[in-house]
Amino acid sequence: MRTIIAVLLLALSVAVTGSAKAADRPVSHAPLRAADCIDTSNINEWKIVDERTAIVRTGPKRYLVTLKSSCPQLSHPPGLMFNTRPSGGANQGRICGDIGETVRTRGQPACPIESVSIIDKAKFSQLSEDAKRYANKQH
Repeated sequence: MRTIIAVLLLALSVAVTGSAKAADRPVSHAPLRAADCIDTSNINEWKIVDERTAIVRTGPKRYLVTLKSSCPQLSHPPGLMFNTRPSGGANQGRICGDIGETVRTRGQPACPIESVSIIDKAKFSQLSEDAKRYANKQH
């Protein structure tokens, strides 16, 4: 009987510890719907805000791209390249914040994207002030 109680207490302890760790993690966002995703062929402007954050503009749409972990290599030139999920699917050429999407610079390892969200012009401008690296294509 003591063995059963000890096993149950151990299992309960592991379950509580696991749920506490899960609560510490940031909440991930659902991917954007296809019509709202970043069309990588229409990127006009991008900026690296910090090692986990980039902002992107495609015409009037502005996006906040959050990475799963610190990615200091994004500060290396020349460009910023977004890679869609390997399976492609309906969102080929689009970044939606889906599993398997990454961003990288030439010659550097890819950094997994955690989430993509649409932001307004004011938030984009605010984040732009802190940008460490950027590119702007004028049309």
